[in-house]
Amino acid sequence: MAMIPMQRVFTAFQGPRRLVSGPAGEVALVVKRVAARPDEPIIIFEDATGRSIDFDLRGGDREVLARLAKLMPPPVEEAAPSTESRGRGRPKLGVVAREVTLLPRHWEWLNAQPGGASVALRKLVEEARRASGDKDRERQARDAAYHFMTTMAGNRAQFEEASRALFADDRRRFTGLIADWPADIRDHIVKLAYSDRA
Repeated sequence: MAMIPMQRVFTAFQGPRRLVSGPAGEVALVVKRVAARPDEPIIIFEDATGRSIDFDLRGGDREVLARLAKLMPPPVEEAAPSTESRGRGRPKLGVVAREVTLLPRHWEWLNAQPGGASVALRKLVEEARRASGDKDRERQARDAAYHFMTTMAGNRAQFEEASRALFADDRRRFTGLIADWPADIRDHIVKLAYSDRA
């Protein structure tokens, strides 16, 4: 079954207040309008990583959107097929050639597998992804929440204890420790950390 490409989601905060969440273009245009009359600094975060990101908001709306389109092309599955000649591999499937360094005994084993080394490596990677998929998603969500939390709440009461509870996966203690933080910040941290496990 083919994976449906996910659009990158961004969230902008002005001080402790959430301004907007959505695709890059939507967020950039809202921030551009609000930034013209700033009360407090505005920070934009990529939800997948929890890290802040800067958008170049100079010029008109079309210019801003054109720059963003160059920086954030659509996912591979949505990209238009290239007309330039390609090298080896299966470009229509998104196969990319890269170098892998292994010991001779690893190459011997891989080459002895049905379909050869490439097929065996793809099967091994897919099996590992299935086996550790939930743990990987939980780790990425926790890391995103921590990065956002560090920027937006690093000087808040209980930050260190809340960080420990987050990494210990003690959701009850974590949400209790951040209960007095500004609502938009608190809610966004919980969304980043636990939305896939609601």
